Amino acid sequence: MIESCGLKGFCIGGAKFSEIHSNFIVNAGGATAKDVLALIELAEERAKQEHGVTLVREVQFVGFN
Repeated sequence: MIESCGLKGFCIGGAKFSEIHSNFIVNAGGATAKDVLALIELAEERAKQEHGVTLVREVQFVGFN
């Protein structure tokens, strides 16, 4: 789904969707938790807008706002 939304390899800060397997987020250098969360939220929004699909997170953030 992430790849079909054109997000494969897309970066926010130091975090990016893997160019090999877009379901993985990699640290391209200096990624923060906020960078990772922003990528996740972008993927969720794009999947909903473009395909009408609600993505389900496989990770949970604890103690993070």
